[in-house]
Amino acid sequence: MPVITTPQEFDVDDLFVDVRRVTGYPLYLKCEGFNFAGSVKLRAANEMVESAERAGALRPGMTIVESSSGNLGVALSLVAVSRGYRFVCVTDSRCTQASRRLMQRFGADVRVVSRPHPERGLLGARLDLVRRLCEEHDDFHWLNQYANNGNWTAHYQSTAPQIAKAFPDLDILFVGAGTTGTLMGCARYFREHHPAVTIVAVDAVGSVNFGGEPSPRLIPGLGTSVRPAILDASVVDDVVIVPEQDTVRACRALLREGFLLGGSTGTVLSGAVRWLREHRPDGDLTAVAIAPDLGERYLDTVYDDGWVDESFGPDALTGEPFTPPPAPAGPAGGPTPADPGSRPSPPHPQPAPHHSADPARVGPTTTGSL
Repeated sequence: MPVITTPQEFDVDDLFVDVRRVTGYPLYLKCEGFNFAGSVKLRAANEMVESAERAGALRPGMTIVESSSGNLGVALSLVAVSRGYRFVCVTDSRCTQASRRLMQRFGADVRVVSRPHPERGLLGARLDLVRRLCEEHDDFHWLNQYANNGNWTAHYQSTAPQIAKAFPDLDILFVGAGTTGTLMGCARYFREHHPAVTIVAVDAVGSVNFGGEPSPRLIPGLGTSVRPAILDASVVDDVVIVPEQDTVRACRALLREGFLLGGSTGTVLSGAVRWLREHRPDGDLTAVAIAPDLGERYLDTVYDDGWVDESFGPDALTGEPFTPPPAPAGPAGGPTPADPGSRPSPPHPQPAPHHSADPARVGPTTTGSL
């Protein structure tokens, strides 16, 4: 049986949930929340810290500082305490109380920003505070997940190969877009090793990742108000933008089947079903969506009726989250289903332009201290 000595060694990396009964499509969730940090962010946290140590930028006695809306902060709190570092997490008012308490129990110093930057939102305000802290403390090291290559190589080396091994005939992969580490790692891996797989990014309304207009978001996780430097849209085939009301509905649809999953997972699932309904209504495919987190940290928000009603209105508590795929025409009349062998290949629309010198991005790409 497996025996571990550090918490980051524990990981259930081969668990997939068939959500066909919920969605009506052959869609499988790769559940990334079954580790001691409770989310996919443990992979990136571990890789970024280890790469900084290898480069000599992070040394015993130093303090790690990072901006996070919740999940990465919890993961870094775990990694930091297990490796003997102090950790300062700069977050904002959207971070759930559960995530804040978890970080504090791991020994993290949690700083909460409440006033958004006039142009770059709450993330911009968080980044400004991180930079000030690094200027004031010579022993602080900012990992900078938004520009750190370790954020995506962690998934290139582990998450994507695990999916490819489990589903050798995969047609479509849906990945949420926050700091885009998971998205970039998986997209680059499949582009190099399985280029026929369609990569679909799922983002939140109000995020600027793929050129959208910035607007306030209430559910932490996916989406950003400052475009990450590691994002390269040229390796993404398509993008789905999901309103937060649909995130709530998707989470609660899973709950009715006994699956308590997180807000980021609800967004990805909602986007996946929306894309499949539009592009592949026949359901003749194999699709995987990465489920980044579990739902315990959202009990006071996504799963609280009062919070949902106050935040999004009563409509978010009602209605079906997914429209099932159309049923095949029966023999009594109407067209017969198309021959699967004659169906078109999954679409590969032109990606959004990639601007490597975009001044609005968080950069430069480095793992060194400020």
